[in-house]
Amino acid sequence: MSSRSMVAGIALAIVSVAPLSGVAHAQDLDCVDFRYQEDAQAEFNRDTRDPHRLDEDQGPDDQIACERLPRRSDVNPVPVNPSPTTVPTPAPVAPSALPVAPAPVVPAPLTPSRGTRAGIGGASGPSDLSLALGLTLAISAAAAGGYLTARRLSRGPERS
Repeated sequence: MSSRSMVAGIALAIVSVAPLSGVAHAQDLDCVDFRYQEDAQAEFNRDTRDPHRLDEDQGPDDQIACERLPRRSDVNPVPVNPSPTTVPTPAPVAPSALPVAPAPVVPAPLTPSRGTRAGIGGASGPSDLSLALGLTLAISAAAAGGYLTARRLSRGPERS
């Protein structure tokens, strides 16, 4: 194998692998990435310079992140026993009507809302960039292999 072919192969390998060793994709968070306001506030409190723009409401910055998101305390309110004076009296029921039992109230389970950082999944499969780089590498390798094979066949048998 000639030195030019070897240098070309090494250069091709470096050029095809170099983009994969770049900087990791930055994770830009938005309010839609959080389920509850408390989670967004915790992320905001990590860096109050607000690089993710979580303090998105109109007006001056009030250091409260994603105010439009529900709060955990609003989702599972604690039932309060009403005083006896505020309990309405039930309407009389016709004897032919069957009583209907109320459905039991089951609180929603609290799950992390940070995706893969919380361990509940995330992206499935490679990104478009990864697919494009892999396809480019495969096509380049096939083209280089085809070129070297055609070149070797055109030379004929090598003499020792």
